[in-house]
Amino acid sequence: MSQTLKFVGLHLFVRDMGKAVAFYRMLGLEFPPGAENGPFTGAEAGPGAHLAFGTFALTRGYDPKFREPKGGSTNALQFDVESREGVDRIYRELTAAGHEGHLAPHDAFWGARYAEVIDPDGNTVGFQSPRDDALRRRPPGL
Repeated sequence: MSQTLKFVGLHLFVRDMGKAVAFYRMLGLEFPPGAENGPFTGAEAGPGAHLAFGTFALTRGYDPKFREPKGGSTNALQFDVESREGVDRIYRELTAAGHEGHLAPHDAFWGARYAEVIDPDGNTVGFQSPRDDALRRRPPGL
């Protein structure tokens, strides 16, 4: 390939823009006013990373062959959290708001506190604290 590529972000397809924007606002992402009412929006998700949302209707408008995915995602969006306690707090707040907890907060083998929640469109969203080398251990099952 002769072109140099730069990854800039991720575009998620959403069924309900209002629910998607509300979920990611709980994580601190900032969307323009009224974003929950439109067919497309986006937010900065960290230095050099952008998270965009487009409705299925919008996508079908420019891609008539688009098919809505079936089943859950095998991928996970990942967010760094400032502290181990922060992972627990985010998980508690999201699940208390009715979002499905997929993986409760735990001390992961790589030394971070880690948890996963399912967003309104079935995407797995992971949260991890900084790593503590004193808590690292062999990966399970290997």
